[in-house]
This record gives sequence, structure tokens and C-alpha cells, in this order.
Amino acid sequence: MRFSVSVTDNSIINLVDTTNNCKAVIYKFGALLNEFSIEKNNERINIIDGFTSVENAKTNITQGFQSSKLSPFVCRMKNGEYYFNNQLYKIEKFYLGTDAIHGLLYNAEFSIIASHADNNCASVGLKYIYTATDKGYPFSFEIFVNWKLEANNNLSVTTTLLHHNKQNIPIADGWHPYFSLSESVDDCVLQFDSTEQIEFDNTLIPTGKKIKDERFMQGSSLKSIELDNCFELKNPGKSNCILKTKDLQLTIQPSANYPFLQIYIPPHRKSIAIENLSALPDCFNNKIGLLLLEPEKQISFKTTYNIKLL
Repeated sequence: MRFSVSVTDNSIINLVDTTNNCKAVIYKFGALLNEFSIEKNNERINIIDGFTSVENAKTNITQGFQSSKLSPFVCRMKNGEYYFNNQLYKIEKFYLGTDAIHGLLYNAEFSIIASHADNNCASVGLKYIYTATDKGYPFSFEIFVNWKLEANNNLSVTTTLLHHNKQNIPIADGWHPYFSLSESVDDCVLQFDSTEQIEFDNTLIPTGKKIKDERFMQGSSLKSIELDNCFELKNPGKSNCILKTKDLQLTIQPSANYPFLQIYIPPHRKSIAIENLSALPDCFNNKIGLLLLEPEKQISFKTTYNIKLL
């Protein structure tokens, strides 16, 4: 059989294409992707800037939020506060300065509910039930994450949200992976279909305005470029994002439900966060992309990643 699925220590899921040893490693902790790798000249190349172990992830997840699931809100929420149905709510975790960041599920322990392998793919299904444990978000919901590895080094992740409350609930979704294709992002070229950057204030909260920014339409070297910005894709569902060096190319294909890209280069410049978002930062306040999910109605978000040697 071409593809295989295995679980190590009841916490690490390995999806492998045995014909070329392309591999994806997913942690139950956070449902996060910790490795997406291929072989070149008998050397394994992992493009994910992740963790050394599950314990390392549990200890350090809030240091950079590598590969974190962003839900039920994405990026920043100003002062951790929002109004919903004329009631003020305040998020309890996690704060960077005065703002709540990156949702509530980054350290959730998911359960494996399904796995499959055949000659076409290897996949794993994960589930977590949020039980309204944060007073700032008293709306329970279920989240399903399916990782699938297919031929030609294609890895997809599909997130499905569902709830059983009596009323609609506010929600957004995203991911926070860091990619490392070289020793430094200065060796990389970045290309994606956007001509508009979302204007931020000095606390990285959207102002409601857009800034013309066409730097990455045809591809731009990242040498000396600093980024902690959000961009609106021109053609959601049809717009690729490409990160490449002279030897390696990563192609990211988000579904139409992910119309925004948040891009961040940390000070060490060894990796770059390319985050697919369903809504803008602070969407619970600015409402841009915010979903009001109906009871018993599912919504899904998908991103596909592809690695290619050049």
C-alpha cells in the first residue's frame, strides 16, 4: 500500500507516502502540523518551523504559536473585549500586552476519531469539543480537523465547525504555521495575489482602511523586508501563495472561506508565518469576515500545501 498512517505515543500522527517518503507529522495537541518534509539526496527537508517534542510544544506554544489553530477568533482582539447581542464579553486568555490573541484552542488536546490509508492518500480526523470554559466566549462548539496527504507532495487540512446552541454564535477560523525553506527568509521570494494591505494602527489592530500594496503580485525577494501585516486576496479560492528559494517551492492554496493572509517574519528571520484567515484581526469588533454560525449548520475551511523541488 502506497500510503501509511501510524500513531506514536498516542499523541503523534505520522502520514507517509512510502513511494517518496514525503511525510506529515501532526500532534493531537492543538491538531498542529509539526513536520511536512520530503527527501533530497537521502536528506530529509522539513519546511515547518515547529517543536522538538509534544512536551516542548505544550511548554512553549505561546512563545510563537507555531502551527496553532486560530479559533474562535483570529490574531488580535482589542482589549480582549467585544459586544454580542448588546452584552459585553471579555476573553480570559491569552494576552499580549492589552490585547487577547490567537483564540482559545491553541493548547486544546484533540482526539483521534478516524484514520485511513490506501494507495491514494493517508488521512487522520481529529475532534475537539469546546465547552464554553472561557467566560469571554460562553458558546460551546465542536471542531473537526482533517489532515490528508496525497500524491505529488500535496497535504491538505480541512477544518469544520458545528454547534448546538439555540442562537447564532460569532466565530472565525485560521491557522498560524511557520515555514522555513532556508537558513534565512532573506533567501526566499514571496508571491501572492493581493494589491491591498489592511491598514493597522500601532497596536496591529485594523483601522478600517486599506493601503495599496502590489509588492508581491509578481513575486518579491524578502531580503530586508519586515512583515507583520494582513492582506486581502484578489480572488479567494483561486489565489495561490508561493514561497520559494532557488531549490524549493511551497505553494499554498486556501479555499474561498480564507480570503485573508496574515504574514509575519519574526526577528530571527529563520522562518515566516503565513496564516490563512477567514476574517480580519479584531473581527469580533470590526465585523469584517466575522461569521454568525447558525445552530446545527456546518461550515468548512480548507488549505492545501504542496512542496516541490526546483
